[in-house]
Amino acid sequence: METVKLFEIVNRWCPEMLPFLKPNELDSLIVLRDGLGILEQGDAMEIIQYSICEHQNDIYIQ
Repeated sequence: METVKLFEIVNRWCPEMLPFLKPNELDSLIVLRDGLGILEQGDAMEIIQYSICEHQNDIYIQ
């Protein structure tokens, strides 16, 4: 197991997305069962999408 920040995943597979993510999203801790070294791009995209959705759950519409 390896714990990394979402920033590391985005920076490695989709650096063009960095300007669109909030600092608190990029600071999210992600636990990877088999580590960052064998993470594939498709899995990385799924993690990024899920993390964004999780942060949207904290938003309240007034």
